[in-house]
Amino acid sequence: MATTPSTAEILGDARADESPAAVTVAATATERSRQKADRRQAILTAAATLFAQRGYAGVTIEDLGAAVGVSGPAVYRHFPGKAAVLAAILQGASRTLLDGAERVLVEASDPAVSLRELIAFHVDFALGDADVILVQDRELEQLDLGARHEVRLLQRQYVEHWVDTLARLRPDRAETELRIRAHAAFGLLNSTPHSARIPGRRPADGTIRGILEEMTWASLMS
Repeated sequence: MATTPSTAEILGDARADESPAAVTVAATATERSRQKADRRQAILTAAATLFAQRGYAGVTIEDLGAAVGVSGPAVYRHFPGKAAVLAAILQGASRTLLDGAERVLVEASDPAVSLRELIAFHVDFALGDADVILVQDRELEQLDLGARHEVRLLQRQYVEHWVDTLARLRPDRAETELRIRAHAAFGLLNSTPHSARIPGRRPADGTIRGILEEMTWASLMS
């Protein structure tokens, strides 16, 4: 009996028919795409640091290019302007937080585990992206209305995951109170990585992590 070849077999046969030149072109295109993505991310990382240090208004496109070893105009290959760089930083951070919270809630076994994992996840973000948090606090109003609306929407969705988790643990408390507790926890988590940056005396991240997790849990559940 004749059998119908699978998709994998068809694709395999197609690749087998490709010439060495075609394979080389495809590999080169893939490498260029990877390099472009890496350069774009490098610009965003450098921009977050510069915006945190100097403020958005104090950084030029030329500064961004110099920070990653390219000319200012080369930045325009990745972003239409400085405002687009700021939008990408803040939208990306908000999306990262929301996606991370949703992964935690899918994988956690009960509300208490969910809350502890949410806290640990946000501590990771606060310690690893302290500059982004500072830029968010200072420069959100620099975004155009569309980008600002998207950031605000993502942030509200993130907060509601925390509020919903708290509501399952504290059904005796009003939703308004739980939302206030969540925002207070964010204030603690987001500000401490900066306030702990005392030259020559900054404690290790492991020490900060333990203190933040313990205090955040206590503030939410007291």
